[in-house]
Amino acid sequence: MLLAIDVGNTNVVFALYDGREMKTRWRIATDPRRTADEFAVWLLQLMAIEGYTRDQIAGMIVSTVVPRALHNLQVLASKYFDTELLVAGVDKADYGIDVDVDSPKSLGADRAVNAIGAHDKFPGDLIVVDFGTATTIDHIDARGAYKGGIIAPGINLSLDALVGNTAKLPRIAIAVPEKPGVIGTNTEDQMLIGVYWGYVAMIEGLIARMRAQVGRPVTVVATGGLAVLFDKQPGLFDVVEHDLTLNGLALLAERAATR
Repeated sequence: MLLAIDVGNTNVVFALYDGREMKTRWRIATDPRRTADEFAVWLLQLMAIEGYTRDQIAGMIVSTVVPRALHNLQVLASKYFDTELLVAGVDKADYGIDVDVDSPKSLGADRAVNAIGAHDKFPGDLIVVDFGTATTIDHIDARGAYKGGIIAPGINLSLDALVGNTAKLPRIAIAVPEKPGVIGTNTEDQMLIGVYWGYVAMIEGLIARMRAQVGRPVTVVATGGLAVLFDKQPGLFDVVEHDLTLNGLALLAERAATR
């Protein structure tokens, strides 16, 4: 079985694959100081709870946007699973796609892996919206080439900035507003309306502008931990793929095995 690891700025997600089928996943807060031993204690206990053993792991692959976390995960792979950690974009796990931007090496691993996973599943031109610590909106053409995109503050970053730079506004949990309309009658509702519907308007506007620039029919694919906040908005996306990054990693590991 394959252990795929997606290291984001907020969370690290471990997923266990049997071929292309995800069997289970586990999530832990990102901390670059977390050692291989600490990862192992946490991970091996969760695996045991669900009936898996370390002997079942034949390979591991990671995509990371936190370079400091990589070394400890490499030690985890070698010390506790007796395997080499494949790194997305490196050596055998090279992306294998054209990256048509000014500085191809600056492309985040998560965005490249999203492009691989989305192109494998959906035909034609794609727009991939990834809701994480930052929100990224990327164009992948019909050949699977990464053509560029947009980086915007994530919705929680926007809320943190609002609360952190005002003296009297309370901290609220981000959620879909329950009340209809956009005229709030108390401070909390007004904040939620401003952050949530403001974010929806931003995403709608940016997707519309990207569609116009591409000039061809596109499929809009949403992913990321916060996509669930927006997947009920009609017409915003064509499809939501919550595990797009991890599925892309599984596909990349499968290709690496043949090289």
